[in-house]
Amino acid sequence: MLKVKLIKSKIACKPQQVKTLEALGLRKIRQEKSFEDRPEIRGMIAKVKHLVEVTES
Repeated sequence: MLKVKLIKSKIACKPQQVKTLEALGLRKIRQEKSFEDRPEIRGMIAKVKHLVEVTES
């Protein structure tokens, strides 16, 4: 399982990055979501790695 936490604002981001965060379900700063460790999720996290914090559990 991966825990993804939004740590920076999406205000100055590119529209594609904002859509990726929305698809991950991260809308507010300090919001956390848990995901299965899958290549699709890893790819989405890689696109917004400068905005999120990832922990493996």
